[in-house]
Amino acid sequence: MRTRYKAVVGAVGLTAVMAVPAAAEPVALALPRPSGPFPVGTTELHLVDHSRTDPWAPGRSRELMISLWYPAMPALKAPSRHLSAGIAAFYDQTAGPSAGLDPGVADFARTRTHARTAIALPGRRPVILYSPGGGQSRSFGTTLVEDLASRGYVVVTVDHTFAGPVEFPDRVELPVSRADTALMMRERVRDTSFVLDRLGSTALAGAMDLERVGMVGHSMGGFTAAEAMLTEPRIDAGANLDGSMDPNSGQASARGADRPFLLMGGGTSGSDKHPHNHAHAPDWASFWANSTGWKRDVYLPEAEHASFTDAQVLLPQIDQKHPLPADKLAAAIGTVDPRRSLTAQRDYLAAFFGLHLRGQHTTLFDGDSPAHPDVRLVP
Repeated sequence: MRTRYKAVVGAVGLTAVMAVPAAAEPVALALPRPSGPFPVGTTELHLVDHSRTDPWAPGRSRELMISLWYPAMPALKAPSRHLSAGIAAFYDQTAGPSAGLDPGVADFARTRTHARTAIALPGRRPVILYSPGGGQSRSFGTTLVEDLASRGYVVVTVDHTFAGPVEFPDRVELPVSRADTALMMRERVRDTSFVLDRLGSTALAGAMDLERVGMVGHSMGGFTAAEAMLTEPRIDAGANLDGSMDPNSGQASARGADRPFLLMGGGTSGSDKHPHNHAHAPDWASFWANSTGWKRDVYLPEAEHASFTDAQVLLPQIDQKHPLPADKLAAAIGTVDPRRSLTAQRDYLAAFFGLHLRGQHTTLFDGDSPAHPDVRLVP
């Protein structure tokens, strides 16, 4: 049985599918441009919660790294790196042992985003928190994050230390193995509230409307969004990208959500390979039945778990230069058209947050859309 909130990059994402000989020249990778009208700025912050001891670092306060992505003035500076040096090295080195190939197949270290260090545009924007899946960096959702920022949101990406690789100014912390998932979820939720507490004192506080806050996450990050909404009234709307909601690790499936919530899943799950939507997945079915707020279930039948990360656009680029095993590629990102998949994810997330954080009318959730033939709305 596939556990959807565990490490994607180490199990069904980049690592598992790259069973190819190392190339003489690493494959150059590129992220697709954001689709919104605004240039994107970005900055990162190192936060320390002195009120909390890190359960995986006894005697040390809980430390986090976050990035802020925001609509910005045009700037001539070079775009920021997709992965910091330490995180790129982590992905490159961990690919070898699990997939049987030498490091250096893909050039993770040189990939760039479309965001620059720049001055924020005037005005106060709705805020969206992004939480990554277990075993992943906050940077691995950049294709969705940049797009939301380009459409006028301030997006805050959060690395949950010891849940995935995190590069601090002075070190890299790796994910812990065999973590207590209930403890991990508790700390992820506490991280979320701590970040919200600190946003008002950052240099970009004037660009953020903290009365309009959403949250989205992939895998365990999506589970985190649902769990955080149980205790954090500042989050007005949440979205879960293909994340299981194990009742042994949290309460979301038993309690549901009382505010708007979007489920977005792909492919199959479980030992019986049932479709990963609320009509077939027991944890999602319970969450759906217990939710009293606005809710929709957006399903991509031909997608898979890593389709909701940057793997959706990176793996096909590697496959073009160094063909990957077809079965492993499909297990990671399914057989959905990569460009259509990304466009659909971007549009549905933007429509969801536009409706619930900005009051923007949309018909996208009224029924299946001809513009997105890979998507089904599950009633």
